[in-house]
Amino acid sequence: MASPLLADTVTRLGPEAVGAVLVTGSHGGVYAAYLAARAGLRAVIFNDAGIGLEEAGVAGLAWLAERGIAAAAVDHASARIGEAADMLHRGRISRANAQARACGVASGQDCAEAAALLEAAEAVTLEVAPMREARQVVGGRHCRLVLIDSAALVQPEDAGQVVITGSHGALFGGDPANALKADAQLAVFNDAGLGPDEVGASRLPALQGRGIAAVTVAAASARIGDARSALDNGIISRTNPLADALGAREGMALRELVNDLTGL
Repeated sequence: MASPLLADTVTRLGPEAVGAVLVTGSHGGVYAAYLAARAGLRAVIFNDAGIGLEEAGVAGLAWLAERGIAAAAVDHASARIGEAADMLHRGRISRANAQARACGVASGQDCAEAAALLEAAEAVTLEVAPMREARQVVGGRHCRLVLIDSAALVQPEDAGQVVITGSHGALFGGDPANALKADAQLAVFNDAGLGPDEVGASRLPALQGRGIAAVTVAAASARIGDARSALDNGIISRTNPLADALGAREGMALRELVNDLTGL
């Protein structure tokens, strides 16, 4: 029996992904699904990221189903988001699309069992039209506001600015350098339901160590993978001490903090 390919993030797949069954620490949103399809995967298992507002944490499963690709997600409470090995070891399936169910994947199943069943999924070859992931920069009186749906889109010029990402707040690979690619004034993530050991907010202490203020917004308040949703509706769920010094508080509307910092 072939072992599944493991990747803590779906944003860094190489040629080894073609035809593979992938277990990834990424959330199951639409953009993550697009990256999985673009990589030529046979099937993929995501983390459900707490399901969250409008079920954004598993919205990619239906997107992949429309393209004939089997996909499932593990319960965020069963394994650490951002850690594919932990998902494979102790994750339990929470959702599966039609193609995955046809392979025998079902809710409550062990992730490892589901990954083995997905080896029987049909390998689909298709052209994936480019998907434009939102990156918007807004000028404020004090600093710029950068809205990006994935932390992978951070640019060096975002240093010193307020950066709202749609990404989950889990640190992958245990490396603080992975927490954010620029030294922002404030970084914002989705808490992905927090999960075991509050892994969904584990970037925050890593960024504290780098001198960067950071907060998460509750997955139930904003669509994961959607920075605009975080700005418009996000409620702060966790903060680091540097963010506290800027006025961040748990239960606070993110927009209130952002307006104060940017002068919008």
